Amino acid sequence: MSLLTLPHYGDGKPEVVGYYLTTKLESGEEVPWFPIETVVVKARREWKSAAEREQYLRLKRNVLRVLPYAIYAQKRYEQLDRDLALVSSKKEEKKLIEACEDEIKDKIHNEVKNLSVSQGKILIKLIERQTGSTSYELVKSMKGSVRAFVYQGVARVFGHNLKTTYDPQEDFVIENIIREYESVRPINKPYQ
Repeated sequence: MSLLTLPHYGDGKPEVVGYYLTTKLESGEEVPWFPIETVVVKARREWKSAAEREQYLRLKRNVLRVLPYAIYAQKRYEQLDRDLALVSSKKEEKKLIEACEDEIKDKIHNEVKNLSVSQGKILIKLIERQTGSTSYELVKSMKGSVRAFVYQGVARVFGHNLKTTYDPQEDFVIENIIREYESVRPINKPYQ
């Protein structure tokens, strides 16, 4: 840490106006750190048609509706992962997984079952974005291959695919919606 002083000429000590962090390079030079505020650059969006604008607003509403569920899934899965790391027996492991499943059912089952098909597809992608694993992989790791296969079959009947992955380049509109939301309300997302 170094002192920031006002220019001073003659006798006496210069006035210290602040402190700043520094890094010493291999050459011996001391380089200061100065925090730079984040600058957000936004372009004014031009719509080709009213239908395109409505489609975007519908997607934004759907993404913002399901994003809290994806964040909840991320946090709950991380907690389950930490708990499972401390468990020594298969019986305790099974008990923890069932408790987690029951908690998820109690908290969000009624809300999630009322999602539209498009909201469900977005939720599957966002769960992969937040956790780093597809919904299929999460079910497979917690409930086994057979149960994951059954869930995938049921999801297919309703027009979903639990193996859907999230690609920020492919899903750039969704990514932009989330980043815009994050600029207002930051989200913890360790897998990105």
